[in-house]
Amino acid sequence: MFRTIRTIRAIREIRTIRTIRTIRAGTRRAEQPGPRTREPRGRRAEGPRRHRRAEGPRREGPEHPRRDARDPRPPVDPRPPLSPRPPEGSRGGAGSPPRRAGRPRRLGVLAAALALTAALAGCGSAEQAHLADGPSPTLTEFTPRIGLLLPDTHTARWETFDRPLIEAKVDQICPGCTVDYANAQGHVAAQKQQLESMITGGVDVMILDPVDARALAPAVSKAIHAGIPVVSYDRLADGPISGYVSFDARRIGRLQAEALLRAMGPEADGGQIVMMNGDPADPNATALKRGALEVFNGRVRVAKAYDTDRWRPEIAHANMSGAIAALGADGIDGVYAANDGIAGAVISALKSDFVEPLPPVTGQDADLAAIQRIVAGEQYMTVYKPFKPMADAAAEMAVALGRGDPPGAIAPEHAREDTLRGVPAVQFDPIPVTAGTVRDTVVRDGMYTIAQICTPKYASACARAGLTV
Repeated sequence: MFRTIRTIRAIREIRTIRTIRTIRAGTRRAEQPGPRTREPRGRRAEGPRRHRRAEGPRREGPEHPRRDARDPRPPVDPRPPLSPRPPEGSRGGAGSPPRRAGRPRRLGVLAAALALTAALAGCGSAEQAHLADGPSPTLTEFTPRIGLLLPDTHTARWETFDRPLIEAKVDQICPGCTVDYANAQGHVAAQKQQLESMITGGVDVMILDPVDARALAPAVSKAIHAGIPVVSYDRLADGPISGYVSFDARRIGRLQAEALLRAMGPEADGGQIVMMNGDPADPNATALKRGALEVFNGRVRVAKAYDTDRWRPEIAHANMSGAIAALGADGIDGVYAANDGIAGAVISALKSDFVEPLPPVTGQDADLAAIQRIVAGEQYMTVYKPFKPMADAAAEMAVALGRGDPPGAIAPEHAREDTLRGVPAVQFDPIPVTAGTVRDTVVRDGMYTIAQICTPKYASACARAGLTV
């Protein structure tokens, strides 16, 4: 009896393994209208297969009359076919609809296979993990296509760090995987079209940094309904995302505000500042503002506040010029700039209006130009977000989700945002950078070399800051 049970379990296990292997082998192949069969050599293409006729003289008689060659009717063979045709409407028959290729069917088969595996595991057989030909196969050998969608090019980090780091990590952990890349150049409509093109093109998973989270929510839902997981990267996307990789934006806002108050010195109590916030369509910008205001409230007066559509530096420049005209050169004790692109535009506007000395200005992203401005004393601080661990986590999560593996090992915690409860997330802690900490942060981590920072234009400033080779 026990031998019979073991035999049944072994048969089930072998069938499960064959099912999973079939899924892996056929994932990339579009399904055809019917099952593929190879015609044996010499078989006729038309008509059912018939019995081989024995050699011998032709018989004639009532059952086998001689046929007149002038008779237009086709000959009738009274012998039955060897095997009947499949009934109309059956799989592969003449009336069956063509099978549609696509990821939802693949996922359905995959789910069934995994359910079968789980059911077999419940039998308690100790031999199920291993058979005579080795350990049971898993889906981790599948090489998914990964769609990478980034928001713009005027923020230096996307093309300089995020894209190459993500592509390098994918190539390292999944040599057969491919990355389809698209940059929206700051346009919502372009990113929506790129996302939908990737759905149509058959990617297996997406890494998305949305230009406008709310506007892209229907496209994100469309991807999920097509069986394509979406990893939200840096900026939080609206919709049913499958994972989230970012930094704590609210914490960044607090770090920026605390640094600005320190730089303002005595003016930190009762002084007035200008707030140059990010794109209102970006949830990160909202979290940054909230964190900063938690620090500013009761300490300084926010004399002017602006949102920067799509984080465009030219818009920030125009807004800052308006603030200078309204408040006067002496009416600005500090400027909260949400990122380094905005900070550069603010400093340019201040110089254009001959504001001296420059008030302290914050930033974020640790752009090379921002580090150089910090060394030169034009920008007070930035926030360094180590991009490599963030890019690595996004690549690892995307590969896991694309293979159908749970991302729990990569994202052991859930997102801290209330709206993302239950979503696997990896959120890193940001690091403030000032002139005195450049060497111990971005230089030590290999983000920039001293030679990259200390070009001839900044050589004397670097010497004062102690940045020498």
